[in-house]
Amino acid sequence: MFDNEELYKKAEDFITICYAELNKGEEERQKRMEQIHSEIVNTATYLHTYEELEHGAKMAWRNSNRCIGRLFWNSLTVFDKRNLQREEDVFNALCEHIQFATNGGKVLPTITIFRQQTNTTNSVYIWNHQLIRYAGYETEHGTLGDPSSISLTKKCEELGWERDGTDYDILPIVIEIDGQAPKLFQLPTEIISEVDIVHPQFDWFKELGVKWYGVPFISDMELEIGGIRYTAAPFNGWYMGTEIGARNLADQKRYNLLPIIADHMELDMSSNASLWKDKALLELNIAVLYSYKKVGISIVDHHTAAQQFSHFEEKERKADRDLTGDWTWLIPPMSPAVTHIFHTKYNNKKNNPNYYYRKVKIF
Repeated sequence: MFDNEELYKKAEDFITICYAELNKGEEERQKRMEQIHSEIVNTATYLHTYEELEHGAKMAWRNSNRCIGRLFWNSLTVFDKRNLQREEDVFNALCEHIQFATNGGKVLPTITIFRQQTNTTNSVYIWNHQLIRYAGYETEHGTLGDPSSISLTKKCEELGWERDGTDYDILPIVIEIDGQAPKLFQLPTEIISEVDIVHPQFDWFKELGVKWYGVPFISDMELEIGGIRYTAAPFNGWYMGTEIGARNLADQKRYNLLPIIADHMELDMSSNASLWKDKALLELNIAVLYSYKKVGISIVDHHTAAQQFSHFEEKERKADRDLTGDWTWLIPPMSPAVTHIFHTKYNNKKNNPNYYYRKVKIF
């Protein structure tokens, strides 16, 4: 056909599904493919219309095998920021995203898409795993803050960031464009939503000083639509409680709070058979859900999330789409066997459009 036959084929596969779902006719689809063919021949790439970009991002969420929250895929708000060229403008767009999506606590699923990659040096990269994330420091007394952030924290300090040195220092945003020197930006405190974790029965819990940020903004994944890669396309939903209470705050390689909570509960930690970890884990997750609901920030418990996923499965069957999923990620990290997901087999086939972990090592 021509040198970029593979790209054209990916574009055709996407446009065929996209236009069918948008109720566009065959004549319109063929005309669009002629336009795309001409663009690829002349430029070795092509540009999505906003309508294609919007629906493609929604399809990518629907195809995300690891996500239990896909029932709401069609509610995604898509901000098109492909025109931005400067780091400062990208940062301002990220701030707008955070404010819009946080929405006073009633979290809105949102994605902001920056310009597409045309070669390995023509790209926008956000170094951060999430737009809001706590720093991590290695000290002579052990790790302070979030151990998963140690590498990025060191890079930020090399770029001139001055830390506060607490367990909950918000990292700056690091943006790199076209292989140029990265730029550092500090998020305004007024747009950052944080939740103090307290417990409905244990008054001592608030003395632990535990907190977490309100909304997870994933910023280190690439979005692929019809063969086009968007290397910066941060997105968010709302938290499932166990993401915080059974992973971020509980994992031994993260904040590792279970021994501290168990000690305050006066549990027998001399033997695993006492199930002290399970008891502490339960109370930590109760505290997380209680605290978010107390301040009015959207969150879902894992039982409700599993029920929502069951509705998603049914909708996909009615739409005559093959359901895909990664069972190892879909099962919640707490009490998985009491959800239907644990007892269900899923096809882990990767469909496009989709979100992918970054291929390029940034630091």
